[in-house]
Amino acid sequence: MRRTVPEGHGPLRYGPPLPDQGLPVLAELRAVLADAAGHAHAEPSGGGPALLDAACGYWTRRGLAADRDRVVAAPGAPALLLALTGALGGDVLVPRPCAAWWAPQVRLLGRSVFHAATPAECGGLPDPYALLETVRRVRAEGGDPRLLVLSVADDPTATVAPPEVVHETVEAAVGEGLHVVSDETWRDTLHRPHDTVLLSPAEMLPGEVTVLTDLAGAFLPQGWPAAVARFPDTDEGLRLRARVLDVLTVLGARVAEPVAAAAAYALGEPDAVTERLTAAVRLHARVALAAHRAVIGSGALARPPGAGRHLYVDLGPLSSALTALGVGDAQELEDFLTARLGMPAPGGHRFGDDLEALRVRLETGPLLGATDEERAECLSSPSPLELPQVQRALTLLGSAFDDLRDDAQRWEPPR
Repeated sequence: MRRTVPEGHGPLRYGPPLPDQGLPVLAELRAVLADAAGHAHAEPSGGGPALLDAACGYWTRRGLAADRDRVVAAPGAPALLLALTGALGGDVLVPRPCAAWWAPQVRLLGRSVFHAATPAECGGLPDPYALLETVRRVRAEGGDPRLLVLSVADDPTATVAPPEVVHETVEAAVGEGLHVVSDETWRDTLHRPHDTVLLSPAEMLPGEVTVLTDLAGAFLPQGWPAAVARFPDTDEGLRLRARVLDVLTVLGARVAEPVAAAAAYALGEPDAVTERLTAAVRLHARVALAAHRAVIGSGALARPPGAGRHLYVDLGPLSSALTALGVGDAQELEDFLTARLGMPAPGGHRFGDDLEALRVRLETGPLLGATDEERAECLSSPSPLELPQVQRALTLLGSAFDDLRDDAQRWEPPR
């Protein structure tokens, strides 16, 4: 996480990566990659048949039927979003806050990004009324909004959007002529999968929505970049896919064959993969809930995490203590908490929030231990929160926030 100018507060050059799994790579995935390591080439632009068929099967099992000629693969979701933005043209709307990598892809093409406020229930998508107001304002000022990017299971807020909110927002977007890109990177990491209803916008209006999934969310290590996109089963969807393929070809954005082999294996969801995913999600959910309790107990604000390996914390109620420590904005808060906790704590400004808002995203991966052995122990333990390495990490997290709470109480004016 770097700034263009070392002194000062921006503009930002790099955002934080996706929250890491913090776990050893699954042995079966390592074996698949090793077996394909002798393949020195890259897949064709857009992905080879085995990877595309695996992606089709993955989506079909989730109620989103797909054919090979409606699917594209690339080395990571940023390349796909860059290609989609280039293919569609126009300006882009996103929620505030949103994934750190969305806006830079759009601005790289010289396009404008407009943020719209999220509803009270969740992050990941704009409030429908805020979306309509933003679209009309942009058009009145001469802009050309064509694309809305949203996420029903969200980074950074770790919330899952209720189906009724998804309906209202997507209908509003399509009614204004916007194409919708649904980033579903985190859909397979629901903390309470039997109690949470996740509705993909592509289930609502399949002819108007492109679905994007980065496999680093649930299936692959971050260092093995692979992502897939599913296009609408319409003539316009076919044309959009062709334009995206053109952009990916120009970029040379092709998945390495060994990574493609691992991605196809993972998307096939054999028992080894599904069992690991279930265990990993359960582990991160427990740690995220414990971290949430710690920060809420200090007086900070955070929605209960419902997906992913992170939570989004608002330290506004502790601003008096932070001001006394020389922390007055999100960049200074990021620097302070990163040093205090010994783990990344990217500020909300990296996710499109206001610099003045004292918000950070915290990850659960660094709370699992410092070595592969410690992290593997967390995965296999029936009581991971009782392990020494996790207790130490949570104690440090809790004490850091409790200290801020105590300082804030001392700085409160007498009544």
